Amino acid sequence: MKISLSKDALQQALQNLAKAMPGRSTVPILNSVLFEAEENALVLRATDLEITMVIRLNVNIRETGSVAIPHRVLMETTNAMPETDLSIEADEKWRVTIDTDFGSYDISGSDGDEFPAIPEVDDKKEVVVPSETLERLIGKTVFALSSDELKPALMGTLFEFREDSITAVATDGHRLSICSRSDQSSGGYRGEIIVPRKFLQLVLQHMHEEKEIVLWIGENHVTVSFGDMTVFTRIIDERYPDYRTVLPQEQDKIVKANREDLLAAVRRVAIFSNRSTRQITLKFSTEENSISTEDPERASSAKEKIDLEYEGDELLIGYNAAYLGDLLSHLDTDKVIMRLKTSVSAGLIVPETQVENEELTMLLMPMRTTAQ
Repeated sequence: MKISLSKDALQQALQNLAKAMPGRSTVPILNSVLFEAEENALVLRATDLEITMVIRLNVNIRETGSVAIPHRVLMETTNAMPETDLSIEADEKWRVTIDTDFGSYDISGSDGDEFPAIPEVDDKKEVVVPSETLERLIGKTVFALSSDELKPALMGTLFEFREDSITAVATDGHRLSICSRSDQSSGGYRGEIIVPRKFLQLVLQHMHEEKEIVLWIGENHVTVSFGDMTVFTRIIDERYPDYRTVLPQEQDKIVKANREDLLAAVRRVAIFSNRSTRQITLKFSTEENSISTEDPERASSAKEKIDLEYEGDELLIGYNAAYLGDLLSHLDTDKVIMRLKTSVSAGLIVPETQVENEELTMLLMPMRTTAQ
């Protein structure tokens, strides 16, 4: 393989490919980037076996071939270089030489044939989604995903594709976020898929590049393209829990509050909460509404009165401050409504006014307070 290209072009590609690299891997070749010099383009590929990223670059191909080159060494080398043209050559033993006007660098590569193949997306269906719509579906749910590897289904967002709507759902068992768009057709595709967090976060980073996002949905993989970059992800093959059964009904206690004021109070009081539990207590009544916390381990406490509207009998309810703060920060209206029933049952948090053609619902499980 012999190619010539600019340092900046390679560096930009390597920065994007890093997003598909494994954090740690027991398979050494996954720490490399596959270089495939075809007749018309250079194809670069990286994977962690869940995500696969492919980037095509128009470069000067002097000799076709393939080689896997360690990503870290390439990244550090290009970061330390000024803008220049590079000549990269690999011999039959996969020794890689990078030549510039001011120096030459030798790297040990690997056989490109040993690199994992591109996933096959069988019987794929096309779903076209406006980038703004997909950005909201992902952005309003991905924060609530679980990190518990013992619950793989909860480590991805559930997407439900219906004739005239798309719904995204995420939960970690403590909080739940549901965002549904009724202005979006799935183009004939009907079904449900669970998409991993890493893929969703990667898509969010490139959303601004396209007005519409084309998703190719197969039995085991989803594919999306941004210009010369194509990203594949495995679909999480697990049964998603029936989230509708946990949505509470007939809540008779209603809180209406300024979102930013409530969020600021939660964050201030949380500073004094226990570092492990992050528990705060909200008291609602017709006479006084407050947020408080106490941490005997650090001999610290805090209490703030909050200005809000409340309907119902007096209620004392505990929440994890970080979870409550996350929910409030991912709503984007001036006022929010909390629908509650008891101190041990799940509560709903919704915007006072929903965005047109959108329904956003968030659920939070309470924590048992010491006063109960």
